[in-house]
Amino acid sequence: MQALQLFGDRDLRLTEVEPPPAPGPGEVQIRVRAVGLNFIDVWGFRGMAFAKRKLPLTVGAEAAGEIAAVGEGVEGLSVGDPVVPYGALTCGRCRACREGRDNLCEDVSGVMGFHLDGFARERVNLPARLVVKVPGGVDHVQAACAGIAFGTVQHMLFDNARLEPGESILIQAGGSGIGTAAIKMAKAIGCTVYTTVGDDAKGEKARALGADHVINYREERFEGEVRRLTKRKGVDVVFEHVGPETWNGSLLCLKRGGRLVTCGSTSGVSVQMNLMQLFQQQYRITGSFGCRIANMRESLDKMAEGLTPVIDTVLPLADFAQGLERLESRKVFGKILVTL
Repeated sequence: MQALQLFGDRDLRLTEVEPPPAPGPGEVQIRVRAVGLNFIDVWGFRGMAFAKRKLPLTVGAEAAGEIAAVGEGVEGLSVGDPVVPYGALTCGRCRACREGRDNLCEDVSGVMGFHLDGFARERVNLPARLVVKVPGGVDHVQAACAGIAFGTVQHMLFDNARLEPGESILIQAGGSGIGTAAIKMAKAIGCTVYTTVGDDAKGEKARALGADHVINYREERFEGEVRRLTKRKGVDVVFEHVGPETWNGSLLCLKRGGRLVTCGSTSGVSVQMNLMQLFQQQYRITGSFGCRIANMRESLDKMAEGLTPVIDTVLPLADFAQGLERLESRKVFGKILVTL
């Protein structure tokens, strides 16, 4: 079968590999139909030093497909069911896993497509406990956004930031895959949305999604605009995933007692910050990585109800590297996906 494998830094090749065996007890085999691209794929593509892995590595951390075969003892899943796989191989035994806090697994084997072989291949076997059935009305391309993009946003906004209807939120990089999802999810509960974009064309698209205030960060300081627009009060929540380029400005945008939630560091990994500002303003800063399996179900339910992902580009599997380069260039508005 075909698989897209990383052989070295920026060296992706479409190869032929052995198909998986029949699924074992408690396992299912998934016929992969679509793979979502994310910055974790870009990190892997660049050869980030902190990733312990063996090359060649099959890439792809987020996907959707259908059940091709079912192992002994599996209930609730049948051949032909559309499904989304969880993107990390968790143990299923530790306290965090038992309590449904999957992304805090104490004995996780790694992230698919980054530490372990991922989903950019025709078929993959997984424990059935790591597979979520897709509700009717959601296609493979949309569903392939649930494992990381929508699931991450669901976890950030509602598990961690505790975003409430009617609150105000600044969403950094509103044209990104998670930024567009965050705009739609926040507007769906009646929040006032401020967002940053890199050009006016993205600004118009962000407004069309429902953003109330759009700031072109290349033309004006976003923190000054947010302070001005809020009459110096600031916002309740900041949705941060850019890193050093925006970090301290994001803190300045918070009202006293405001909450900042972050899941990314695309502009670098280290920041300096004012600790007096942190404790005097009583900010609450939360790190957020991935999502719980329950967040994937919640995300798919939202898609089925009409809150669908914004799709930038859909490419064939062979053009995966082209998609990563587009994502890395920040020219994207929404999600980039590849289909098999």
